[in-house]
Amino acid sequence: MNTSTKSVNVWDPTVRIGHWTLVIAFFTAYFTEDDFLTQHVWAGYIVGAVVLFRIVWGFIGSKHARFSGFIYSPAAVFGYLKELIRGKPQHYVGHNPAGGAMVIALLLSLGATVFTGLSLYAIEENAGPLAGIVAINNKAVSASIIPSAYADEGESEHGAMVNKEAEEFWEELHEFFANFTLLLVALHIGGVLLSSYIDKENLVKAMITGRKEIPKEME
Repeated sequence: MNTSTKSVNVWDPTVRIGHWTLVIAFFTAYFTEDDFLTQHVWAGYIVGAVVLFRIVWGFIGSKHARFSGFIYSPAAVFGYLKELIRGKPQHYVGHNPAGGAMVIALLLSLGATVFTGLSLYAIEENAGPLAGIVAINNKAVSASIIPSAYADEGESEHGAMVNKEAEEFWEELHEFFANFTLLLVALHIGGVLLSSYIDKENLVKAMITGRKEIPKEME
């Protein structure tokens, strides 16, 4: 180990387990759809549960897991990105401003992906926790969301009446957020690799072991 650095514990087991569980569950859901609906749905449930727990943990968790420790102003985020491009960013023990912003963006996008997926599941299968809210008599969604909600009805694979406009609305929204989340994941991976290279620290390893090498002068 470099004598000018020290090893500190940064990411608690809850953060690390939640992170890798999200990775596995999201990609399982992303690559399983109609032909593997059961696997797709359960992977989505896991994503939703982890997102909800992470939000709670963001208020009651360990020091570097709390939102108060890594939510910065937009000016701070853009300032950090400018310094990162110049190759001289400030070193942070926990999430840097850009990383913190990405955490929030991913939680919001994942949450939206799960919600739209549950809404679609309720309409198509009259199943899931939103079935009694989104689906009305197994065939329509609220006219306040889609004005012509009762205009076009069809039959699902399981014989239940579904509203085609509502189905298309939620399906397109679900696909949008799923793909947007994938884009955020790609940007996240790129940011991690770039930051690891510039700061000369293995952030992937840190999310596995929970420990980071930081300069001794940092607390």
